[in-house]
Amino acid sequence: MVADPHDEIRGTVHGSAPVPLSVLDLVTVGAGYTASDALRTTVDLARLAERRGYHRYWVAEHHSMPGVASSSPAVILAHLAAHTERIRLGSGGVMLPNHAPLVVAEQFGTLEAMAPGRVDLGLGRAPGTDGATAAALRRADRLDEGADEFPQQLGELIRFLDDDFPDGHPYRRIHAVPGPVQGTSPGGVQSPHRPPIWLLGSSGFSAQLAGMLGLPFAFAHHFSAQNTLPALELYRESFRPSAVLDEPYALIGVSALAADEEREARRQVMAAALNMIRLRTGRPGLVPTPEEAEAYSFSPMEQDFIASWNANVIHGTADEVRAGLDDLQKRTGADELMITANAHSGEVRVRSYELIADAYGLPGGTGE
Repeated sequence: MVADPHDEIRGTVHGSAPVPLSVLDLVTVGAGYTASDALRTTVDLARLAERRGYHRYWVAEHHSMPGVASSSPAVILAHLAAHTERIRLGSGGVMLPNHAPLVVAEQFGTLEAMAPGRVDLGLGRAPGTDGATAAALRRADRLDEGADEFPQQLGELIRFLDDDFPDGHPYRRIHAVPGPVQGTSPGGVQSPHRPPIWLLGSSGFSAQLAGMLGLPFAFAHHFSAQNTLPALELYRESFRPSAVLDEPYALIGVSALAADEEREARRQVMAAALNMIRLRTGRPGLVPTPEEAEAYSFSPMEQDFIASWNANVIHGTADEVRAGLDDLQKRTGADELMITANAHSGEVRVRSYELIADAYGLPGGTGE
């Protein structure tokens, strides 16, 4: 039986949460930790998210960043599929211009075969890295080539996923495997189902495209907060009902960190902000410790950046974070909140998601 795509996209609200809650994992690597440590935390966090009723768990694609170990979302998702049973797993997202559409279709067809009915394919058109690294990934001198061709690449990817290139198309006899072609082959019993596609964005381009195609939309509020309301409005205004959705569905990525004490949350957030300063000034590294951030002498310009950056990071005690998330959902009308917690250690990140789940009374708590 083919799953209803509406059910795959729309999550269930648990506890007192205003909308379904989900997780965006950047697989951050802190100073003193290894990528192996970070990936073990990812497994622990995915299991916790599944136990506590978070709807979906996405990993992002980034490159050439020592503090982020998520350069290969499909590989990480395959690992998580082996360690979870129910939670939706997906990319937040695959940066499509970095890849041949056929490769993405094959990777996510494989993931769908591993975890049937619980894989999301979130797509972005940004490089997920700096210009030089993007050029190395794409083997191209002009970085705008990939972004400009995104709609064409998206259409090609959908054709590969559905195995429905028209007669006469040069790719008509090319098939993404695993995929629908196996079900139409003699003796084939392959499910025709494929992962639902989401478009990701931090501006209006993907918002409008997602609306026109009737696809769900994910907005990167966590690093482009000033564009959130305009992008969501554009998505809703542009929306045309489709076989996937009869009305708009938008989630927003939210940077949020809860700790047992407000001071500890502030310390962790400052360390993450210092890491962002270094990234933005061409000095990417491992996420520094809170102690290093406390000892760091911030310039006036850096202080201004931190004030602006942290204004969009919901942090504090569990009750304070819950209030901040509630307020953000009311202001944006988001259909889902996807929480990303950036901190130096994996233990702090796992604790944050547990505290948020407790604050909303999500299932699977210690009192149940």
